[in-house]
Amino acid sequence: MIEPAQSDDELLADIRTGNPDGDGLRVWWLGQSGFLLQWNGSHLLFDPYLSESLTKKYADTDKPHVRMTKRPIDPQQLDMIDVITSSHNHTDHLDAETLQPLLRSNPQAAMVVPAANRDFAAERLGQPASTLTVLDAAESTSVKGFQLHAVPAAHEQLDRNEQGQFRYVGYVVEFGPWTVYHSGDTIRYDGMDEILRRWQIDIAFLPINGSLPERRVSGNLWGREAAELAKDIGAKLTIPCHYEMFQFNTVSTDEFRTAADELGIRVAVLQCGERFDAPLNEKTP
Repeated sequence: MIEPAQSDDELLADIRTGNPDGDGLRVWWLGQSGFLLQWNGSHLLFDPYLSESLTKKYADTDKPHVRMTKRPIDPQQLDMIDVITSSHNHTDHLDAETLQPLLRSNPQAAMVVPAANRDFAAERLGQPASTLTVLDAAESTSVKGFQLHAVPAAHEQLDRNEQGQFRYVGYVVEFGPWTVYHSGDTIRYDGMDEILRRWQIDIAFLPINGSLPERRVSGNLWGREAAELAKDIGAKLTIPCHYEMFQFNTVSTDEFRTAADELGIRVAVLQCGERFDAPLNEKTP
């Protein structure tokens, strides 16, 4: 099993140290699509999966979800979170075994989910639907100092419910001098780059595990596709994700790295548990 760059008490101590760089941004990759952002004493947690729930669920099936990377931290230890997101209802993005202890440790935290998924999320999390912050694509809200904008995601289609609300979304988040984009699970769709170029994105978090029919799960961008999207939307830095979690649904980062070099885009490829520092004076390379 892959050992995180930092885990447990070491990782927690690193988070608690805080950022002496004023408006600088710190990012930790927590595995799969989970990223913890720290800015100006506030913390936003994108799509965390910090349990063994899928490994247990599929253990005796023909589609085992064998975990590749050790869990970096017990979610109940993360008691400093202000905002938590879920981009869609798949368990590695809306995991009760992760989110319930997180919400108990952070009763003040805003839990943001797609509007189409409100009732499902409330039932899974054991929370009243009224306590969730919901967004449909093209909607925005301000919570805990973060301005969140939902944008469509295609996993692998632009799927809507009966009310026309998107079941899969990504989030563009503005805070202080920073703008970041977490795509959730998605492939590229017509008009995606035009939507995202409305913002000047400093950091894009994009999946690179691609799509193969034999996996029998919805797919994502391949590494080259992620690099091309990052260039087309003008992201100043791109951090890949959605690999090295489950043996049946992972890829090497080589394709992404090679494409990034060819396209001349700036990237940071992290280990689970690793911190990336983005000082304010490097915001515009």
